[in-house]
Amino acid sequence: MITITPLAAQKLRELMIEDDKNPEKDYLRVFVQGGGCSGFQYGLMLEDNKTDADQVFESSGVKIVVDPISIKYLEGAEIEFVENPTGGGFSIKNPGAKSTCGCGQSFNTE
Repeated sequence: MITITPLAAQKLRELMIEDDKNPEKDYLRVFVQGGGCSGFQYGLMLEDNKTDADQVFESSGVKIVVDPISIKYLEGAEIEFVENPTGGGFSIKNPGAKSTCGCGQSFNTE
């Protein structure tokens, strides 16, 4: 299961509305792909559909979809919004990551 903090959910709903998406119907796709400094990197994307193979979670009123390969790397992860002087951004706390890069966007599982 993947969760999203209330602040991250609020910011995500605001982004969805700005992007002409419907927070009640559309999804946040969370995925992992090869790359980054540590071997894997996270990806977030707003989508209006899902596949039959996707796993769907709901947390803080946000529908989250994850493909079957990415879920292996994201089990128990939490999406948060971190405020900073330039406005902030989304971050993923992943209990399955053994090491992370200084940028916070890439990780390794070994």
